[in-house]
Amino acid sequence: MSDKIEEFLGAKVFAVAGASKDPTKYGYKVFVALKSSGREVFPLNPNASEIDGTKAFADLASLPQVPEALSLVTPPGVTRQVVQQAIAVGVKILWMQPGAEDSQASQAARDAGLTVIDDGSCVLVALALEAGRIKRS
Repeated sequence: MSDKIEEFLGAKVFAVAGASKDPTKYGYKVFVALKSSGREVFPLNPNASEIDGTKAFADLASLPQVPEALSLVTPPGVTRQVVQQAIAVGVKILWMQPGAEDSQASQAARDAGLTVIDDGSCVLVALALEAGRIKRS
């Protein structure tokens, strides 16, 4: 795994922007996968009160603590807004899941000193590799 992915997975507190109540959506799958791996993770969704039994929050500023790592499973326009929030609250590393990438948001985050993963890699694959469910070639 890349150093950036290892940095992301090594964080203590996570948030998932775009976490969904719908089990067929990637926002749900990413949140549940991080939670199931034993990590402390907060779901971000302004339209949900809870996701998979965990209290959901409208935005990063509403969280009880600042996450070190943020996974984005949002449309690019929303990604831009969430990245501005992430910079403002002090998130350290962002992972834009496939489809959430936005070059403007990526550049703003890098300019602010954040580590950014926006290369099309997926946290679900990284977690499966970490757990040994996928063999490295």
